[in-house]
Order: sequence, then C-alpha cells, then structure tokens
Amino acid sequence: MNFSKKPKWFRELLRRRLFFCLLIFVQLAALLFLILNQSRTSVIISHILQLVSIVVAIHIISRRDKEAYKLTWVFFILIFPIFGGLLYLFFFCQTRSKKLLKKTEEIRGLIKAAQPSDSAFAKAAQSMPDRIRQIEYLEKYAGFPIYENECAEYFSPGETFWERLLCDLEQAEKYIFIESFIIEDGEMWNPIFSILKQKASHGVDVRILYDDMGCFLRLPRNFAKELRGYGIQCEVFNRFVPFLSAVQNFRDHRKIVAIDGKIAYTGGLNIADEYINKIHPLGHWKDAGVRIEGESAFGFSLMFLQMWMLLGHNEASLSVYRPEKNSENSKKKKMDGFVQPYSSEPLTSKNVSEEVYMQIISKAKKYVYIETPYLIVDNSMITALTIAAKSGVDIRIMTPFHWDKRFVHFMTRSYYRELIRAGIKIYEYTPGFIHSKIFVCDDEIATVGTANMDFRSLYLQFECGAFFCGSQMVHEVREDFLQTVSLCKEITEEDCRSNAFVRFLQDLFRLFAPLL
Repeated sequence: MNFSKKPKWFRELLRRRLFFCLLIFVQLAALLFLILNQSRTSVIISHILQLVSIVVAIHIISRRDKEAYKLTWVFFILIFPIFGGLLYLFFFCQTRSKKLLKKTEEIRGLIKAAQPSDSAFAKAAQSMPDRIRQIEYLEKYAGFPIYENECAEYFSPGETFWERLLCDLEQAEKYIFIESFIIEDGEMWNPIFSILKQKASHGVDVRILYDDMGCFLRLPRNFAKELRGYGIQCEVFNRFVPFLSAVQNFRDHRKIVAIDGKIAYTGGLNIADEYINKIHPLGHWKDAGVRIEGESAFGFSLMFLQMWMLLGHNEASLSVYRPEKNSENSKKKKMDGFVQPYSSEPLTSKNVSEEVYMQIISKAKKYVYIETPYLIVDNSMITALTIAAKSGVDIRIMTPFHWDKRFVHFMTRSYYRELIRAGIKIYEYTPGFIHSKIFVCDDEIATVGTANMDFRSLYLQFECGAFFCGSQMVHEVREDFLQTVSLCKEITEEDCRSNAFVRFLQDLFRLFAPLL
C-alpha cells in the first residue's frame, strides 16, 4: 500500500488518539471530583463505595481464582478503599457479560463440529506415553486435536519466514486468512498487500483481522475501508474508544496466516519491518515462526474463523473451509512425530497457554530451554521453574538485553536473582531484542507460538501456538536456541545486585503485575 502522505495521516491519527485519551482523562477527573469534593453527597458516596469495597474484598477472597490475582486485588482495595472495589466491579462486570460468554460458547460448538473426527490421539499415546497427559489435556479438555506426520518448518529469524510466506500466498486458490496484532506499511507489508489485491481480484476469499491497540499509531484511520475497496474483507478487533472500559484490556495478540486450510503460519512475527530486520529500532530482532502443511493447518483456519465470528460475522458451516483429502497428500514429504495446534482466550478459565508451559516445565527430565521477551509470572510458575531446576533439570531462559518497554524489562529483571539462586541460567540477547516465544524440552517436545511469559499473554489476550511431539521440529528449535546462546550474556547473581530502594520498587511493582 502506498502511503505517500504518511506524515499527514499520521499527524491526523495522532491528534485523534490524543483526543480520545483526553476524553478518558476528563471522565476520570469528573469521577474523582464527584467522590473527593467535600459536599454531603460526596461523603455519602464515599461511605457507600467503602462498603462496596469491603463486600468486594470478601467476594474476591471466596472466589476460586489465581492467588496472585486475589492478593493483588485485595491489596489494591486496602490501599484505595474508595476506588478499589469500584474498579474491580468495573473490570469484572464488563469482561464477563452473559451475552459475550453465550456467543463464545456457540462459536465453540461450531468449531468442535468442524474438527476432524480421526484424531491421532491413540497413536500419540502409544508413541509418546510420557507426554500423553499433556496431549490429553489439549485434546480432551481444551478441544484441540493432535495430528501425525505433518510437514513443518521452523524459521528464525523473521526474514526467512517472510520469503517463504510470499511464495505460499502466491499459490493460494480458495482463501487467505491473516490475523495479526500489528500491521504496518513498509517493506514487509507492501509485497504481501500486492499479492492479496491480486488474489482478491481473481476470486480468492481474502480476509484480514488486526488489533486496534496493536496498530495504535501504525495505520491510518481509513485502512480497513481502503482494503475493502480492493475486495479484501477486513475487520478491526476491539476498536479503541474514548470511554472508560475494561473490555479495552482484551487484545488479539495472535499471529496467523491460513491458506486454503492446507498451509498455516504462526509464531511471534507481526507484519512490520522490524520483524524481518529491515529496520533496527532495538538492534537485531530475533523472532521465530513455524510453517505447517497438512491437516493440522486447518486448525489455524478455525482459530481465525472463531475471531471472525466473534466480531459479528455468521458462518452456517465451517467444514466448507476444510480442504478435501486427495492422493497428493500422500506424496508430500512427511515428517515423523505429531503436531497439536492450540489457542487460548481470556473468556474462559482454562488458561491454555499457561497450562502448556506449566506442563512442559513440570514433566521435564533433562532440560527446558525458553525464549521470551517478557518474564512477569506468578508464584506457581516461579515454583514450577525452581523445583525443576533444583531437581536437576537444566532450565535456561533467554530474554532481551535491549528492551522495548523499560518498565516491563525492569520487572523482568526483578525475577533473575531468585531464579539464578535456584540453579536456572538466565541469558540476555545482546545483539538486540528477543521477541520469539519458544519452549523446547528433552529432545521430545517443543512449542512455538504467540504467548509471552507475562500476565497479559497468559490471562488477558487471545493467543495461539503449535505443540510438537517427537518430530524433527523439536531438534531445530533446540539447535536454534543453543546457537543463539553464543550471542548472549549469561546473567550472574553479581549482575543482579542493586540498592535497597530498587529492590523495594521491584517487589512493590510485582504485587501489581497481574493488573498490568
């Protein structure tokens, strides 16, 4: 897309966003004035809100929820007895509406009906008995079938991913579904857009879904409208609005490209130039993605369609998007092992991405290697990591040296000392920024996806990934990690030394990590 007038549209977009933020600030100021001024009405309102906070605190304590969330909210209410309870109700009531949950359940029913009935679960149980509990969790509880002998490729860094993607887009015959947290004009997007326009003009069903907050200052206001003018269907997830709304906290952080139900891509790569190292705002950008070809690719088509329907589109049947089986499939280069596409969402209590990570750590026998841009987790994850390390498992975690969010990196480093003392090795990627989200364990299993190791990814965002068992993919991820270690600085306990004030700030901020 040729944005020759980018400075003009950017200034216009910036003014609009700032105006929205100003409206939110005005609403907050009005609420504070109503509560804090000394009128009789305000005093009565303050007493009512304090009573509400007490009731809410009791309710929070009685809920079967994550201890970190319960502790944070109760602590917050103690500090702010007037606003705390009101803020909790504000978040909880909006994000758990019955209408939204009912719609989500209906969509899940359609997704389940469209899934293949010939799962490879029995073969996986026989081939990978030590991993069957995790496979069973994903298939039987979370609802994501496992597939065998799929053709998969691992890409790192992002520029290798991009070149292969363009070739596959050129071959699309029926549909192209793209879901991305970030889309931005540039050298990565422009050739993709050229192919999408051409395919749409030839009758291919082209759909794009992007997150409004992820593209906050990256896209012009009329971006979706312009795409529709070329015959490309486009939707914006959870538009930013100038009103106090906890729903704004839900973001679509998935990265999916689904082509004809036969080929799918996922991983950490958004559609912007830094992801393929055309620009270097933070040094070299280390990311990871995976390409899957075979029946499992249809699982990512279903994930996209789930979000598409959540935005108001109706689909009579999802099975029409599944490719027909033919003899060509048997001629393709096959890969040993199994793959299990999965996703997680904030509208349920399943926390699938967290469970995938936790089970990898808890079932590890030899090693677990992790790459993540952010490390802000609760005590259950810290406990799982430290127990595994103290039990002789080689735990290594790689994070960025060059940060994109100072506060988040400050909190990430607050965990280092505790983890290092437990025997975990921490590495920071010195050439630039680590954005990949990978786990690899015992030369047997690995996952490549979109979920960071932070509260936002694990509990508040729509995420996805691919879980691999007993395949060559596992060895490729392992080798990539070990090669990258040579470019990193290993963090020692000495490096974690800081003054008492910094340690106090880190401990204080960690209390509020679940609310970030």
